[in-house]
Amino acid sequence: MSTQNELARQLRSLHEQPPLVLPNAWDAGSARAIEAAGAKAIATTSAGVAWAHGVDDAGGLDQSSAVVALRLICAAVSVPVTADIEAGYGDVAGTVAGVLEAGVVGVNLEDSTGRVVDDALVHVERIKAARAAAVAAGIELVINARTDTYLFGDKTGTLERAKMYADAGADVLFVPGVVDAATIAELVEGSPLPLNVMVGPGAPSVGELAKLGVARISVGPAITGAAYALATAAAKELLNAGTYNSLTS
Repeated sequence: MSTQNELARQLRSLHEQPPLVLPNAWDAGSARAIEAAGAKAIATTSAGVAWAHGVDDAGGLDQSSAVVALRLICAAVSVPVTADIEAGYGDVAGTVAGVLEAGVVGVNLEDSTGRVVDDALVHVERIKAARAAAVAAGIELVINARTDTYLFGDKTGTLERAKMYADAGADVLFVPGVVDAATIAELVEGSPLPLNVMVGPGAPSVGELAKLGVARISVGPAITGAAYALATAAAKELLNAGTYNSLTS
């Protein structure tokens, strides 16, 4: 069995052999299924983990519940696990210490709260706190610094944030909300960090993103949403029509 730092180094190296493709998991069962499908690492989606607990994303799940879920996910797979910890649940150092103890070797740390992008310096301090907690634990944590400038904020400041986040100790830049090839190419060229994009219908293919130089590709809560949509459709069919066609596959 790999040690935690071996898994951390493995996760880091996967960003040097782009692209790292991450179909995001939301619980231990989905993580195991995604690993069985061939994923080289498991990334969680905070929205999916929250929904699996019957609560909303963005603050609906508390830190301790998230850590328990991550411990189960890490125990279920043999590949590295990187966790979406939102903005740190109000205690970045404590959250990072908790998820590291659970077996996680990477984190997503976002710079928005409540659909408002925080001042870059606020997020710089979060990243520094995450790195300090990892150093204290002796784990070579991979920090994926997420900026929501393309979702909620000023797009023009994205590359400036990338440099600030890199200087603070981030390893990867995550920019959700970007799907056009020209903008992605500009971000790849201008960022001092490897680029992570979030994809879905309408986005360039994995092959196209690889040609653009993207290092990491994730889908956020899309697979979770599809799974719950199927469950809802199957339940409605069974309850209303008394048939089972939704269960064919």
